[in-house]
Amino acid sequence: MLLISSEAIAELNALGYSLYPGALGENITTLGVDRAQWRAGQRWRVGQSIVELTKIRAPCETLSVYGAGIQKAVYDPQVKAGDPSSPRWAMGGFYASVVQPGIVRPGDPVLLLDQMG
Repeated sequence: MLLISSEAIAELNALGYSLYPGALGENITTLGVDRAQWRAGQRWRVGQSIVELTKIRAPCETLSVYGAGIQKAVYDPQVKAGDPSSPRWAMGGFYASVVQPGIVRPGDPVLLLDQMG
């Protein structure tokens, strides 16, 4: 599964990319969750489910439908190197595995549970 913050979508819209929740292929679009704090190994409660972040998303060519250069807008050498101080950190989202399945509804809270490692 893929998580993307609505704030990242807003930032990309401000750069001229016409995006909306779900446009980048995400399963969950968060609101009010600081993507700069996302790290592999963290566990989050999303609605009634629990997910564990596994790796940052490296954007693919299919995103080009939203405009030239979108890959560079969401991913830079710092992100590739695993440096969360990049202003582009998690702009393209974070992959997660489902640890505990459960119902997720629009507006459900997204809460950090713990960090593994």
